[in-house]
Amino acid sequence: MEFKNPQEELERFQGRIGFAGGFVLFCFVLLFARFVWLQIVQHDYYRTRAEENRISLVPIVPNRGLILDRNGVVLARNYSAYTLEITPSKAMNMDAVIDDLSQIVEIQPKDRKRFKKLLEESKNFESLPVRTRLTDDEVAKFIARRYRFPGVDIKARLFRQYPMGAFASHLLGYIGRVNDNDLDRIDDEDQEANYRGTEHFGKTGLEQHYEFELHGQTGFEQVEVDAGGHAVRTLASTAPIAGNNLTLTVDAKLQEVAEKAFGDRRGALVAIEPSTGGILALVSTPNYDPNLFVDGIDPSNWDTLNNSPDKPLVNRALNGAYPPGSTFKPYMALGALTIGKRKPEQTIFDPGYFAFGNHTFHDDKKGGHGTVDMYRSIVESCDTYYYMLANDMGIDNIANFMRQFGFGQRTGVDIEGESEGVLPSPDWKKKRFKRPEQQKWYAGETISIGIGQGYNAYTPIQLAQAVATLANNGVMYRPHLVRYITDTRSGDKTLIEPKPLRTIPLKQENIDIVKRAMVGVNKEGTGARAFAGAEYVSAGKTGTAQVYSLKGEKYAEGHVKQELRDHALFIAFAPADQPKIALAVLVENGGFGAQAAAPIARQVFDYYLLGKLPKDAAAEDDTDEEGD
Repeated sequence: MEFKNPQEELERFQGRIGFAGGFVLFCFVLLFARFVWLQIVQHDYYRTRAEENRISLVPIVPNRGLILDRNGVVLARNYSAYTLEITPSKAMNMDAVIDDLSQIVEIQPKDRKRFKKLLEESKNFESLPVRTRLTDDEVAKFIARRYRFPGVDIKARLFRQYPMGAFASHLLGYIGRVNDNDLDRIDDEDQEANYRGTEHFGKTGLEQHYEFELHGQTGFEQVEVDAGGHAVRTLASTAPIAGNNLTLTVDAKLQEVAEKAFGDRRGALVAIEPSTGGILALVSTPNYDPNLFVDGIDPSNWDTLNNSPDKPLVNRALNGAYPPGSTFKPYMALGALTIGKRKPEQTIFDPGYFAFGNHTFHDDKKGGHGTVDMYRSIVESCDTYYYMLANDMGIDNIANFMRQFGFGQRTGVDIEGESEGVLPSPDWKKKRFKRPEQQKWYAGETISIGIGQGYNAYTPIQLAQAVATLANNGVMYRPHLVRYITDTRSGDKTLIEPKPLRTIPLKQENIDIVKRAMVGVNKEGTGARAFAGAEYVSAGKTGTAQVYSLKGEKYAEGHVKQELRDHALFIAFAPADQPKIALAVLVENGGFGAQAAAPIARQVFDYYLLGKLPKDAAAEDDTDEEGD
């Protein structure tokens, strides 16, 4: 029988106890070290993390700035309303949820279509409105049953409202939900923090151009939340700052008069104060209701607007480029006087055409105007005079002179997306066409340029800027819509100071010759009927721009499809001696400028200068007249 050695057993046991004790001590040291690391070294970091979990920063979207006309009439404002919203990531079966909600709150098919469109454009963690502008009864009905709808809630939101509907829609623009392009612009302006919680952004017009003035400063609430993410109490808050207000140069009543003057015709009008460049009215017809876009436009309304042959979403005043027709002639005459190619008393004989090479360019008057000097060439709108003049001046002289008046250049108006137009020249043609045979400028092409046809294509706002510059004796201002910006906190006003862009070097005697002829247009020429009995003296020039080539045939409006009829144009300013208003009018496919465009200008002048509102529109005069 073998006996164990007690001493060895004790030593072995003590070793095990020592090892176990050392291991336990080592673990305690590790725990203590970890405790020191977490509680002392990393104290600030984890305290901040804990606070972030306990406290949530909730953005408070500011009130968007107002837009007012020059007399204080509100054109764009805000109001608060309740919306029924769904967070897609928290709702299991979207269609079933909406079906159940429709038993409590009315949800129309257009609401469903708009929601689906928003769902396609948005992230699934965003809450999206399925119904807006809930009544108090609808809010109460839903709140009583809220427990049945996880991921669905009522929110109070600010809505943009355009109280006058479609009025001035192309200059005001509209807002819509933020998209990727908007986020890029926000990032470029380093405004990410200020746009937290913001769901709408200016898309067109003044709403787009002045977005960062109108938006304001986002506020924040520090809200304590429990483990389930529910708000417990508000700890602190920073109030939002409302966006700045815009006061426009536009006269709302004048804008209304101008819009109504068009009736149901397509076209554009731009009226400018010559001494400042302030835009008094900017019309593009047909227009649209910007309120449709505030909630997210539903597909049916979008299809109607987007597919309409009248293209109501196109801002014709800034984006439409049209041949100026005979409204180009006063500038041709002024150019000829400036470079010495004509004297006012020089005459030509007009047989009714101008032969150049193998081509015959016809005058609008059969048999011609006979002997014509510069005054009669403008008053009676003699094409042959300007065929000859264009040939004598040459395309380079024409392009160089017209460029000074802003033709073929963006005006810099404070709305995005302005078209450049086309001021034709040999250099332009080389850039425009690819094949060498297309790039060559032919002498015959210059002839049509002289009467505002050929490659000529300008926007109505360019025509308005040019006639305002002529009215202002060669001093050009940038057309602008905003008169001043008001800081909503301090009430300080930042004026948009009118500063001349340039002063065209012109002799006053030459300007007076052209102005006198333009006065004659409205007294005894092609604009006389429209301005008969006017209590002021105005100056103008009618124009008719061909939409397609007549190939030598006489234009007969009644025998031409409506969309192929000539465009009607008219430029004018008044009073002639001290101009307060200058404008350009375009009526698409309107026929003669004297019949379609000049009467619109007369109504605008009568209201602006005399305060007269137009009487009920008389029956249109279908008399087939010669001339513009």
